[in-house]
Amino acid sequence: MNKIIHVDMDQFFAAVEQRENPELRGKPIAVGHDAERGVVSTASYEARRFGVHSAQSIQVAKRLCPQLIIVEPHFQKYKEVSAQLHEIFHDYTDLIEPISLDEAFLDVTENKKGIELGVVIAREIKQRIRETTGLTASAGVSYCKFLAKVASDWRKPDGLTVIHPDRALDFIAQLKIEKIWGIGQKTAKKMHRMGIFTGLDLRNMSLSRLTQEFGKMGQVFYDFSRGIDNRPVISEWERKSVSCEQTFESDISENAAVTIHLYHTVLELVRRVEKNNFEGRTLTLKVKFAREQTQQYAKYQDFHQITRSITVDHVLRTKDEILPLAKQLMQQVEFHSHPIRLLGLGVSKPGSPQPNGEQASSQGAWCELELEFEPWPD
Repeated sequence: MNKIIHVDMDQFFAAVEQRENPELRGKPIAVGHDAERGVVSTASYEARRFGVHSAQSIQVAKRLCPQLIIVEPHFQKYKEVSAQLHEIFHDYTDLIEPISLDEAFLDVTENKKGIELGVVIAREIKQRIRETTGLTASAGVSYCKFLAKVASDWRKPDGLTVIHPDRALDFIAQLKIEKIWGIGQKTAKKMHRMGIFTGLDLRNMSLSRLTQEFGKMGQVFYDFSRGIDNRPVISEWERKSVSCEQTFESDISENAAVTIHLYHTVLELVRRVEKNNFEGRTLTLKVKFAREQTQQYAKYQDFHQITRSITVDHVLRTKDEILPLAKQLMQQVEFHSHPIRLLGLGVSKPGSPQPNGEQASSQGAWCELELEFEPWPD
């Protein structure tokens, strides 16, 4: 039987900031850029008691918690701590699948120390993380990635949960569907309308009904509800895309502004393509319109974000190759009466899934730009 561990740092960015600045300890803080359209990257547990959470608008967070302290992110420091975590992981196994800077899957079925129980390894890793970094982590242990991920979230912070194969089906049966990996807010609402509230409700749905309602994800939900997840822990990925995006402080709709921002986005994309030595032939433009505009204009009410792509017969590397294509794609977008809030560009290999900006991934997600007119590190 496989032994999979999911390690997830507790309030990682916020915890690092509180460690570096003792005056912030015990106080409600949010890591993010304090601007009109800034977004919370991580909130401390003190802030979460007020309803502050990651991916939330900074402005909303400050209304929920007037005493909230906004801390600018220090991504280089987070990367350094992440490197320390991986040094610890590698003492036990080389089968490590990073999900982000602060979480990873480890396959310890055959581990370097010859330890039989996954829970013993997870306990050791948690202790070493605390001793090395001064931070706490939560860990989940099970026979597959899905359940290990759920388990790591079960007793946060500083938690350790094991889901044994003999108890998996009973555990899943009582699980709220919002806790099931891959089910976001919109999918959960749709499931609620179908009468699905728990893992058992999901298990009672036929495969044909689930695939009819959710497409390919229907099979995933069908399997998860039965404790089936055959995905291996993958330690080496082939990069499928390189991309970047920028959220503007103010909406843009003038030709000059759009042209300037598009030009800077192309330059940043070229830099990332060169840095990663990436070879792709598909260019994708991503545009998100202002929220107020989507309410005003029925055409975009249910299409707040759009993408446009073009594939050519040569590898895209330089500004002279990418910029004309980017302008060509932008010509397909009506932005004069529908101001733009976010602009992104990505290069990918033909046939690869296009980055959608909804979930972070270390293997080709849309990355926030680090430019003079939008000082938000990546």
